Amino acid sequence: MSPSTIGGINLLDEPEKRALYSRYIPTSLLEKYNIPPLTSGAGPNLLQFNFESGSTDVEMRLFHQMDFPDPILYGHLADTLNGQIHVLLYILNDPESPRFDVDKMPDGSPTKFGTLQRNLEAEKSSFEAGLAPGQIRRGLRLFGQAMQTFEEFISALGHDMYFIEPLYYHNAVNFERYGFAYQVGKRLMDSIHAGFQDDGDLKSQLDGSNLFRESDAANSIRKRSWAIHDGLLGEPFTNVTMYKRVGKSAGINTTPDCKW
Repeated sequence: MSPSTIGGINLLDEPEKRALYSRYIPTSLLEKYNIPPLTSGAGPNLLQFNFESGSTDVEMRLFHQMDFPDPILYGHLADTLNGQIHVLLYILNDPESPRFDVDKMPDGSPTKFGTLQRNLEAEKSSFEAGLAPGQIRRGLRLFGQAMQTFEEFISALGHDMYFIEPLYYHNAVNFERYGFAYQVGKRLMDSIHAGFQDDGDLKSQLDGSNLFRESDAANSIRKRSWAIHDGLLGEPFTNVTMYKRVGKSAGINTTPDCKW
C-alpha cells in the first residue's frame, strides 16, 4: 500500500521519497526555468530535501540554478495528530526580481521573516517596492497552478482535505480567494475587517506615525497586513488555521470591497 502521511513517505528509500514529493511541484515551474526531470538523476541537484526517516515533516527547496541564494519553491509540510497534511510554509520566489533582506538582520542573524526580530530598513524598501510582509522577493504568481498540482498530490495520498497556516494577514485573505475555509481564526479576521472601518479601533491607530501606519492602509489588504505586522493589533497575528477541501471552494470573503 502507498503511504498516506508524511511520516509514512519518510520511511521509504530516498529515490522513492524524492519521486513522491516531486509530484507536488508544478510542471509549469519546471518548464519556465528549463529544469530537467527531477527524478532522472541527471544534472545538478536543484531539488533538495530535509526528510529524515522517522520524522513527520519534510522541507523541500527547488532552485532554478546552483549557487543561487533562494529557492524558487520552498515547501514545509507536516502531519497533523490525526494524520492529515498540514502546510506550514509554502513560498514561490521570482529569482529575477530584487531581493529584500527582511529574513535576516544586517549581521546575518535570522528574523524568521520578521516574526522574531525586524530588519526595518529592508522592510521599508520592501514596502515601497510593493511587496507584502515576509516577502524577500516578488512572487511568481503561479499559486493557482501550484495548488492544483498540490491537490493532485494530496488526492494520491488518499486525502480529500488539507490544512495551511497563514503567517500573515494577507496570506489568510489570499487563501480565502483560493477557496480555503477557517478551522480557527474566522472571528479574528472578521474583527480585523470591522476594525478598519471608519469607526473602527484599528483605523483610528493609522496615525501616520511611520510608513506602515498611513491612513490609506485601511483600504488595502497589503497595507493592512504591514500595519498588523507593525503591531497594530497589540499582539502578533497568530492562531489562524485554514483548510481546503480538494476541488471545492468555501466561498469565504472576510474583506468585502477591499482591494490589494
